[in-house]
Amino acid sequence: MNIGNCYHCGQAIPAGVDLATRIDGAPRAMCCGGCQAVAQAIVDNGLGDYYRTRDALPDAPREAMPAIVDGLQLYDHADFQKSFVRVLPDEAGGGEREASLILEGITCSACIWLNEQHLSRLAGVTAVEINYATRRARVRWDERRIRLSGILAAIATIGYRAYPYDPAKSEELARDERRRALWRVFVAGFGMMQVMMYAVPVYLAGEGEMTPAVEQLMRWASLTLTLPVVFYSAAPFFTNAWRDLRLRRAGMDVPVALGVGAAFLASVWATLTASGEVYFDSVTMFVFFLLSGRFLEMTARQRAVSTTEALARLMPAVATRLPEYPAGRQQEQVLVAKLQPGEVVLVRAGETIPADGKVLEGESSANESLLTGESAPVDKRPGSAVTGGALNVESPLLVEVTRVGEATRLSAIIRLMERAATAKPRIVELADRIASLFIIALLFLAAAVAIAWSLIDPRQALWITVSVLVVTCPCALSLATPVALTVASGAMARAGLLVTRSHAVETLARASHFVLDKTGTLTTGAMRVLQVLPLAEDTADSCLCLAAALEQASEHPLGRALREAAAGRPLPAVEAPGNEPGCGVTAVLGGRRLRLGRPAYVHALHGRPLPEPANAVLASGDTVIALGDEGGWIALFRLGDDVRPEAAALLADLRASGRRVVLLTGDCEPVARRVARGLAIDEVVADASPQAKQEHVRRLQAAGAVVAMVGDGVNDAPVLAQAQVSVAMGGGSELARTQADLVLLSENLDHLRRGIRVSRRALRVIRQNLWWSFAYNFVVLPLAMVGLVTPWMAGIGMSGSSLLVVANSLRLQKAGGI
Repeated sequence: MNIGNCYHCGQAIPAGVDLATRIDGAPRAMCCGGCQAVAQAIVDNGLGDYYRTRDALPDAPREAMPAIVDGLQLYDHADFQKSFVRVLPDEAGGGEREASLILEGITCSACIWLNEQHLSRLAGVTAVEINYATRRARVRWDERRIRLSGILAAIATIGYRAYPYDPAKSEELARDERRRALWRVFVAGFGMMQVMMYAVPVYLAGEGEMTPAVEQLMRWASLTLTLPVVFYSAAPFFTNAWRDLRLRRAGMDVPVALGVGAAFLASVWATLTASGEVYFDSVTMFVFFLLSGRFLEMTARQRAVSTTEALARLMPAVATRLPEYPAGRQQEQVLVAKLQPGEVVLVRAGETIPADGKVLEGESSANESLLTGESAPVDKRPGSAVTGGALNVESPLLVEVTRVGEATRLSAIIRLMERAATAKPRIVELADRIASLFIIALLFLAAAVAIAWSLIDPRQALWITVSVLVVTCPCALSLATPVALTVASGAMARAGLLVTRSHAVETLARASHFVLDKTGTLTTGAMRVLQVLPLAEDTADSCLCLAAALEQASEHPLGRALREAAAGRPLPAVEAPGNEPGCGVTAVLGGRRLRLGRPAYVHALHGRPLPEPANAVLASGDTVIALGDEGGWIALFRLGDDVRPEAAALLADLRASGRRVVLLTGDCEPVARRVARGLAIDEVVADASPQAKQEHVRRLQAAGAVVAMVGDGVNDAPVLAQAQVSVAMGGGSELARTQADLVLLSENLDHLRRGIRVSRRALRVIRQNLWWSFAYNFVVLPLAMVGLVTPWMAGIGMSGSSLLVVANSLRLQKAGGI
């Protein structure tokens, strides 16, 4: 026996339990000490709005808060955090960390708001982002001020559970959401069919063919069958509408709830009084069609985020480690989370590579299609780099682990994808504002229609008003942009072009100028040392060793080429290394200052002219870098690389679509002109420093250009940030990738060409969706106002409009193969 329901969790209150928490000025009954503690924590933190805005009840606490808190201490151990916590670079001492969590108990947007507000008020928590679509949270905190267990305990005090992100749990939540939605659609569909069985005979019966008693019986049967449709299937419309009204905003469910509620209540009154018209058939039909449309939209949303989920599931849980390698080949099974850089693992054919690493033994190929979009397996041999999450195809490999956990390339890709998913593009925000204003105007218009028809023909006033509310609800307008952008982002990711910021798809489609770097972008970046010209007493080998020593920490392709050319030779130790982006590097060796880089940069150190033999090297048209000290020139190095085979097709496609192409590079003029001639690029800006690149893009923008910048190096980071939309090559520097709006994971320019086509097609689809949404509303609104659209027709029209928008957007799923 119970004496009521708990205000917090909705469970029955057992007999003899007398617990309460004061909420909104009144005592609220609680079923147990756990719910009382949770409710009191919510109120004490000033978050009482949660109870006024929530759409559904949370899971009931299964245990008291102190027991939960005791178990959370495990999460503070460094070993436990390896798989889901990332230590962030911090000048003050490395105290900031970021965890990837999944929240259990999220039932509505009010839950998101409650958790974000609650956590952001904790001392030491610096950032909180929760994705409603995936229930995934990223929490950043200062380890010196708060521990992870404290954050998880704070979440537990308001009735939710957080634990390390698990793709399987995320999929389980998505399945639960689909199952609940399907049940609502099923109940509405079943109710609609049964109600129509009683409504059709009334419509078809002629004058005097059906007695009032039989017709009244039909009405009571229809009411009985409509009750579960309204109070179960349509419940989310009413709860969402009530939440929106309490927050003083006009959401999509406000006109829907008003239409359904008014038609249902009027029909109930007509049934009770045995007079007037009933609209149970229209109510059930409308709810069924609208729920069907929203179910398809939800399915499209979940399918669109499935690329991120698929990536998260790539990493295996267990790896085969060789702890005694190279002395012994004994094997042991360990959790991937326990792997450390420097350890050696065995990856058999058909197994997934457990971490980023380098092949020590064996020759095989790896399938990296989900990571890069490249369908063809990539050959791997000793010395080759391998990426965690790729599939070893042919034969066993021994791999030395270089990066694990959150430091792997796969984790970086997932973080970038989630960054794009958490933000709203400007075009979506604009559509939301228009839809909100449209709803307000619609409510006023519906009130005017109701008043007008109550004067013209009171018997028709209700159903005409309901039709106006329902048929013009801007659901299609609200779906027109976000569904298309989400589907397009997924298609581009499958093609190897990763969208990392929300505005990228739209802006890439609108770009009028494509500005491209040369080395590592239009060319392979695999530079080779073609010639070493000593200009002093040093030999070619010693000059090469000096240059490689100066470039030991460089990510630039030229630095890698020098190191590879000097491989196997002992390198001298240098002191006080420095880097001047766009110019070169410097260091001290044996008390003398050395410079390596542009000839002008080295010349500024000593001021001596180049000797005569250097002129032939400079005139070769290849990239030339110089080495010198305060005493003069030491050597010149001539390097070259190959143009990417897909570059010509990309540039031809851009020119054919009316886009201007600019080659913007820090390389010397002869080298840049040679590449430009081979690719038919007319506009070339060479010898450009990072500041000069940024200024050139700024001038283009001042003239009205929408600039898309494609680059790969550290010196491209400022200009990538300056451009309206930027693309970084996946193999480029990490700084360039973090500044970019899109990352070309495959480094295949053909995938960039396809991604640009997808973005343009997405923009066309968005425009089609918006035009359809506006045209539909402007056509059907006058028809509904004059009584030519019945409520059931309105339900079909509105649902059909939304379904058309979703179906049109889903066509983009196959656009990645263009």
